[in-house]
Amino acid sequence: MKVLVANLGSTSFKYRLFDMAQEQLVARGGVERIGAAQARTYCQVGERHWETIGPVPDHAAALEQCLHQLLHPEVAVLCSIHDLAGVGFKAVHAQGLTGVHRVTPAVLEAMEAYHAVAPAHNPIYVRAMRLLAERFPELPLVAAFETDFHRTIPPAQRLYAVPYEWAERFGIQRWGFHGASHRYVATRTAALLGRDRLRIISCHLGGSSSICAIEDGQSRACSLGMSPQSGLPHNNRVGDFDVFALPALLRETGKSLEELLDDLACRSGLLGLSGLSNDLRDLEQAAQAGHERARLALDVFVAAIRHYLGAYLCLLNGADVIVFTGGIGENSASLRQAVCQNLDWFSISLDEERNRTARGEAPIHAAHSRVQIWILPTNEELIVARQTRDLLLRQAASGGPPCS
Repeated sequence: MKVLVANLGSTSFKYRLFDMAQEQLVARGGVERIGAAQARTYCQVGERHWETIGPVPDHAAALEQCLHQLLHPEVAVLCSIHDLAGVGFKAVHAQGLTGVHRVTPAVLEAMEAYHAVAPAHNPIYVRAMRLLAERFPELPLVAAFETDFHRTIPPAQRLYAVPYEWAERFGIQRWGFHGASHRYVATRTAALLGRDRLRIISCHLGGSSSICAIEDGQSRACSLGMSPQSGLPHNNRVGDFDVFALPALLRETGKSLEELLDDLACRSGLLGLSGLSNDLRDLEQAAQAGHERARLALDVFVAAIRHYLGAYLCLLNGADVIVFTGGIGENSASLRQAVCQNLDWFSISLDEERNRTARGEAPIHAAHSRVQIWILPTNEELIVARQTRDLLLRQAASGGPPCS
């Protein structure tokens, strides 16, 4: 069974193609600058890499371009579109819905209802999924929601202190996100250490960031709440924020509520604090050169990470492993050092040389550290491919559409 996992941006379509018999990555590629006259379509199979330049009007056309490359006789990754069992999407949020589902009009309506809750993700995915469903009606589309992994979070960590019926009737609660990444961290860490019973604090740090408390493979808490705008500061999204600041901002700025929400979703986070960039690499370089607001943005980010780290050490009664993943978590040695400094009381100690030189999957804790510290590149696409395969096989076994 071959499964294609799609990652969508407003003008981009990225994919990974898996052969799920061995869970092997067969090909990767995508399209950049969708809608432009000179869109770039690229593909990599093994060591071979090639690209084409030309107009790609929409996401459905982007999938067509990618399939054309995968069907090319010189590549022979796919013999026909029927070799593809389905397309899996790392979907974010939907009203009254979590888990893994075939994309149907009802699923799209549930996602559409939460456009305002996940404005950077849902509108793009809904629009693209509709186009793909119209253009490829025979191809199963599967939405694997990021909230699924966090269904095991208990009420004490899930509920806000708001009228209880808001949670019951409207779903106002801490849903948690980055579920595919945290699930991968849980399963891969258990495999690396040869133990299923582990207390893991998973630090997914990147363009958007979250901390997850994991016990025996199950999510117990997540820093992300009702929306992906919450929790830690993100690259340009706010993180935790007191909603009672909004009336003051409405009065003082003269902006509408929609304009302020757009500021919080698009011009806040590391970008808003620094006034310089939403890229941590830029901020680290600027801070070293004496840029005070770049240093401030880094300090606020680190303080927020340590805040949740401390909370989850209490929740789990300690930790066996702290994992850093995501673009920042994997690549910023200085941020990892800042997060882990002065934690000797918890027996959490980095090895400075290991931390500075580590690449890929690697332990970076000192020999005397009771808590292990690892860098672990995430593989969200593999998790979505597994979820897509499992759903399609269940449906086929129960008399649903056959899977190739």
